[in-house]
Amino acid sequence: MPGPINRRSFVQAGTLASAVGFFSSVSAQDSPSGSSSPNSRLVVGVMGLSRGQSLAESFAAEENVEVRYLCDVDSQRIDSCSAKLSEQYQIKPKGVGDFRKILDDPEVDALVCAAPNHWHAPASILACSAEKHVYVEKPCSHNPWEGETMVKAARKRNRCVQMGSQRRSSPGWIEAIAQLRSGAIGDVYLARAFYSSLRGSIGKGTKAAVPKHLDFELWQGPAPRTDYVSNLVHYNWHWRWQWGNGELGNNGVHTLDLCRWGLEVDYPTKVTSSGGRYCYDDDQETPDTHTVCFEFPGGKAATWHGLSCNRHDSDDFVLFYGKEGAMEVDSAGGFKIFDKSNKLVRESA
Repeated sequence: MPGPINRRSFVQAGTLASAVGFFSSVSAQDSPSGSSSPNSRLVVGVMGLSRGQSLAESFAAEENVEVRYLCDVDSQRIDSCSAKLSEQYQIKPKGVGDFRKILDDPEVDALVCAAPNHWHAPASILACSAEKHVYVEKPCSHNPWEGETMVKAARKRNRCVQMGSQRRSSPGWIEAIAQLRSGAIGDVYLARAFYSSLRGSIGKGTKAAVPKHLDFELWQGPAPRTDYVSNLVHYNWHWRWQWGNGELGNNGVHTLDLCRWGLEVDYPTKVTSSGGRYCYDDDQETPDTHTVCFEFPGGKAATWHGLSCNRHDSDDFVLFYGKEGAMEVDSAGGFKIFDKSNKLVRESA
């Protein structure tokens, strides 16, 4: 099994790709790893058992999927998820602390990565290098460069890498986008996305002994080393730039993906961002109040407004504006179409 992973060593090597070796002379294989075929059972391992427990349950419910491994750096998470799967599905996956043990199994077809954001790219790239397919939770990576390198890894090894933008598969959203494509509100030029929650303060943590059930060294993985603090694991890493991406990366990615889908755009030409940690004086580094504006070619734009500590406007999700009207779409894809005078003319069943 490989030794420790260090993001700095990736940078020193010039590219993440060279560090994991997927630009080696070994040619890509056209078929999945192991003995899988379209008619055989898929073997998966799940990494990160907070969000990953729900994913493990979803995969276990599929008749053609074997959840062979449960992986977490916290042994208590492994025990909890294992007990849940044993009770619900009468299965007993193998618990491991290091996901690379999953990659060492030639019969594993895919890695399911729901670890913290700073692990998304390294785990996905190593999985591709080991000839595994990948389902990785949002956001696909901790920063854009890592995401681009993930694409290179997938293409080099001919692997399927899917990110968890689940609403692209939602029947409601598929119908809503079809309405936009049919010209229901004319040419679409603006999308506005919202997220609101009522999160409390994360407080001010103190240096503490690492719990015996937690492998904090492996939790940090490729990130620069820091002392363990009492208010970090298992969720508040989202609000620290070293590991997380704030509310924009945690929830904004879902609605921004839908904005791009509705606008039929790819990359912005200009981005402006404003916000801060306004509601509490604590260890959170990322904004709790955040507005981001994106300008796209062709006279199109999108905005995202995030409120982590205020639930007002909680019913809003994504709004589209066209030259002939507007469309409101909720999180499930239920939509309302208005004419230019704001008269409701159609809504989903």
